[in-house]
Order: sequence, then C-alpha cells, then structure tokens
Amino acid sequence: MARCRKTILVSCEIPWNDRNEMIESTFIDEIRSLQDKGFNDLYIFGTAGEGYAITNEKFKDIVEVFCIELGRTKAPPMVGVIGLSTATIVERIGFAFERGVRSFQISLPSWGILNDTEVESFFKDVCETFPSASFLHYNLPRVKRVLSGKDYRRLADKVPNLVATKNTGGGLQRAADLMSHAPDLQHFFGEENYPHGCHYGECSLLSSFAAMEPEATKALFLAGSEGNSGELYKWQHYFHDMLFSVFGDLLAMGRIDGAYDKLIVRMGGLQMPLRLLSPYQSFTDADYEECLRRLEAFHLRTAARVGSGSAAKLAE
Repeated sequence: MARCRKTILVSCEIPWNDRNEMIESTFIDEIRSLQDKGFNDLYIFGTAGEGYAITNEKFKDIVEVFCIELGRTKAPPMVGVIGLSTATIVERIGFAFERGVRSFQISLPSWGILNDTEVESFFKDVCETFPSASFLHYNLPRVKRVLSGKDYRRLADKVPNLVATKNTGGGLQRAADLMSHAPDLQHFFGEENYPHGCHYGECSLLSSFAAMEPEATKALFLAGSEGNSGELYKWQHYFHDMLFSVFGDLLAMGRIDGAYDKLIVRMGGLQMPLRLLSPYQSFTDADYEECLRRLEAFHLRTAARVGSGSAAKLAE
C-alpha cells in the first residue's frame, strides 16, 4: 500500500499587487473557490506558486494566511520549499512546522547536479530533521537531476517519511518505471501520464487545470480510480486537445509555469492578477482574453463529450 492516500493535489498561486505584495483577499478567494469546486488537498510554493522567488518574510506571511484559511475547514495544508541549500530548506520547513504544517513538498538544490551520495544526504538531512512530518519530492528537470524508480526505491528504504513524488512528465516510460520500482510511494502524475500510472496500480493526480476545468479533472481522476480505461483515455485526450487549442502559441514561448497557471486560475473565474515576481515575464490581459475566447470555442466543440460518462456520474 502507498504511504499516503490517493487524492487530487492542486496548487494555489499567489496574487501580487504592483508593489509585489500578496493580495490577501484574492488569495483567500482562490482557496475558497477551489474548495467550493471540491478540491481540499491544496499546496503553495511549487514552481507555479513562485516558491523559488519569495523572501523568507513573504514565505512566513503567506504560510500564516494559508494555514489560517485551511484551518477554517480543517483541510491539511501542504507547503512547498525550494532553496539552493539544505540549510535554507530546513529553516523554512521549521517555520511552517511550528505553525502546524506536517506535509511538505521539496525539490533538490539546483546549483550543481547531485550525485547519488549527495541525493541521499539531502533527503536524510531534511526528512530526518522532522520525523513526524511527511514529504513529497517534486521531481523536475530544472534541478538537473531527475530521479528514477530505482533511485526512489533506494531512498524509500532509508527514509520512511518520504511518502510521495510529483512527476508530471515522462509519459508512459516514467510512469511505468516509478510504479514498478516504488509502488509504496504515492506518485502524483499530471493529466498526461496519470492514465499510464493507473494501469500499474494506485496513483494520484496533480491537477494543472482544476480551477478552470473542475468537472473534467474529477472525471479523469474517477475514471482512473475505477479502472475505466475508456473514460480514462477519453479525458486524457480531452486535456491534451484543450491544452493545445487554448494555449497553443503561448506554449511555444516557454514562460515559467506560473505565467500559464495564473491564466488558468483567471479563466476559472477568479480575478487573479497575471503579474509574476521579478525577473519572470507574465502574460498580458490581451493574452488572457484570447485564451478565454479559445476556451469557450473549445467547450462548444466538445460539449457532448464533456457531458457524458464520468462527468455525468459526478453530477448525479
């Protein structure tokens, strides 16, 4: 059995004003909107949440608001911690831990490529410092070292509170590798590779589109949970087609993740500012208007498909 429960995990993006201060009311509206749409496993400070760009002061302020708001519904907060040193990562985890957070998302320090010994040292130094906390590893190419299924097997045997991974790329090959070598970890896959992971056992969904496509997101997750391959791949294709229909030419620009995710949150009905912290470039209001027009056109073309199968079951 996996070390943590199967679920849909959703990122909360941080709204900034023109002085690069968090707009607290909009942030709270975002959390409540996601919960109203049926998503209670929320996290802050992944790449989309600009966890790489914040100061310690901003980190503490935003964690405080996040924990207070989720405490209103007793939903479990997950906090991402990105840093260039183990010491910085441990320091930030320590603050959130004192605030009551027990679930963390960590990625490897990225200044230099870590070898096997250094990878093991990092996980032991971080995870063993907080033995009553649980850790999800965010496995991404930006840190220059993507861990394999065999890497996770070695780490899981030595670090009992490493409970999950986040792997949104790599397709069938990576999903099969991870599920085959480390099935006791809960692997969070993206819309592209979640269906592949489901064919090897229990896995979870890291949703990029929950704010904008809540029912389709839940339908994809349900189909995988029920082992309904027809529905599962129908919804996988739906997300693929939607992604390229709506964001097509913007994808080729290769902007940082948060630029796209803030468009998604705004298209979900929240007045999310598109602004990113320096030096990263956001999209414009004109880009948003064009994406919204494309999304509406896409929904018109696919209305019959959206209203069938698992989505109809969820609406009952």
